[in-house]
Amino acid sequence: MGDRFDVVIAGAGPAGAQCARDLAARDHDVLVLETEPEAEFPRQSNKSTAGTFPSMMASFNVPDEVVMNFTETVVLESPNDHFVREQPGAVLEFADFKRWLVQEGRERGAEYRFGSRVSKPIMEDGEIAGVRYDGDEEVSADIVVDATGPAAPLAKALGVSDLERRRQAIGVEYEFEGVEPNHGDFADLRDAMMLRLDHDLAPGGYSWIFHTGADTAKVGLCYIQNDSHDSYAKEGMGIDDYLEYWLERDPRLENAARIEGKMHRGSAHIQPPEQLSTDGFMAIGDTVPTIDPLWGEGIHKGMKSARAAAVTADAILTTDRRDTSAEHMEIYDQLWHSDVAPRANTRLLMTELLYLAPNDRYDQLMADLRKADGDTLSEVNQGNRLAMRKLLHAGDLPILAKFLRKRLGS
Repeated sequence: MGDRFDVVIAGAGPAGAQCARDLAARDHDVLVLETEPEAEFPRQSNKSTAGTFPSMMASFNVPDEVVMNFTETVVLESPNDHFVREQPGAVLEFADFKRWLVQEGRERGAEYRFGSRVSKPIMEDGEIAGVRYDGDEEVSADIVVDATGPAAPLAKALGVSDLERRRQAIGVEYEFEGVEPNHGDFADLRDAMMLRLDHDLAPGGYSWIFHTGADTAKVGLCYIQNDSHDSYAKEGMGIDDYLEYWLERDPRLENAARIEGKMHRGSAHIQPPEQLSTDGFMAIGDTVPTIDPLWGEGIHKGMKSARAAAVTADAILTTDRRDTSAEHMEIYDQLWHSDVAPRANTRLLMTELLYLAPNDRYDQLMADLRKADGDTLSEVNQGNRLAMRKLLHAGDLPILAKFLRKRLGS
């Protein structure tokens, strides 16, 4: 069946490349198969806004050279108000970040084959034994990892992926110059990452401006085609139309001009995963829904899922038996739920409630956040239900009732 490796990884995104980097550092034979040609990588998969925080940078030793701008604050905006929180962060140059991860893996001994599209798993006695790629090319492995994102050809074939179209968030972003980050009618966005909750601009989602230095910024929006999108969407408008609509109305973007070649599109699913692994197989990154449901941050969780998969593979491959049964692969599932995305269901509940709220409730939320102490906000962000209650009002009962009806009817 062609070459044999300890681990074969489909996809060289942050999750796949980080998993290869960790496993190669432990002297395992690792092969990464990536669809894009190396000369173009990652043109087609350069999809992320790439905002992250010091915890990710430190945990994975990310160098300053792949950072476009170090930020100092996070700004939340509503249609008529805003909230500012001191929170160090970093906006990465996503393409440089991905190429750095590939280089790191290669230096540790991982093999990469670019221009290699994985098509399906190779099965022996009901268990995965390798993968087929580029038509009739084959490679075998003790463990196979799918890091291809929502395409998920291996996870879908093995029944691990259950991505639902109605839970799919789509997004578009451009990099601009000529942005005015410190306009007098808004919060100061210099060295800030800003998220705006406003159904007029992003029905059923949010928009953003991430300052990347001087007069440049990443500007985009995303939404799920959910009940709020159905309620607030403008007839005939797609996601690109909403971005144009925002550009025409926001004075901070009045003189903004697109930087050539700096456009990103992507999608992710906002749902809890039903399954993460099976015999000899794990799904990581956005192959299973790993993106943070509340604020859309995906890089850190994707990298943590990669590390959890590498820890699982290393534990299995360093024993004499190399038992890759589903029972042993479930170490990954346990690590995912405890370390990668704890309280995932609660955070998803918060997200769904947030998107159901009308615009005037977003204005009230900004005022509530200013009144709340730092511990309350941190606890809410961690999915603490008791802390969530502190931000609820009697007027939220119709939203909660609508949410419950939706849940019971689904």
